[in-house]
Amino acid sequence: MPFLPVLAGFASGGSLIVVIGAQNAFVLRIGLRRQHVLPVVAICALSDAVLIFAGVAGVGALVRAAPVALEIARWAGAAFLFGYASIAAKRAFGRSALEAAVATEMSRAVAALGCLALTWLNPHVYLDTVVLLGSLAATHGDGGRWLFGVGAAAASAAWFSALGFGARFLAPLFARPVAWRVLDGAIAVLMLTLGVSLLVNR
Repeated sequence: MPFLPVLAGFASGGSLIVVIGAQNAFVLRIGLRRQHVLPVVAICALSDAVLIFAGVAGVGALVRAAPVALEIARWAGAAFLFGYASIAAKRAFGRSALEAAVATEMSRAVAALGCLALTWLNPHVYLDTVVLLGSLAATHGDGGRWLFGVGAAAASAAWFSALGFGARFLAPLFARPVAWRVLDGAIAVLMLTLGVSLLVNR
């Protein structure tokens, strides 16, 4: 039945996307600040869609055959994560605590570039999204694999929309500076851990 590949894609894509990671942490913070939420969510959803349909089209074989490209992405991604971790740590332990009501403005270009870096410099996204989802899509046949891709892309768009636009409901919690310090401290630890994992786990 046509809707079964779509449901399978939605479930598979959702299980990979709804994971605490650098990209999700970035979108959450953007949502809490209520700054440039739409472009950030759109970049994440469109990037995932491109990667998902690339996997459906069979690009996963090329990814597996390009270890040098993945190695470059691994080191570049780790460097970016370490840099972001230091910035988050500085916010968490610095004197200038960020308050929701007086959050400093982040330019749209900075937000977009940060989102693109966290998405495309992560080698795991190529292995998980392109290779794994592409392999799962292939099990549904020539026609069903594209429906599988539609379901996976829909799961991505739904998740990032919920994360970005739904973060505003947490605003009362983050009305106190200490909540931002805890969030930034957690983000710093997460980014540092992910950066180390990129270098250690090959």
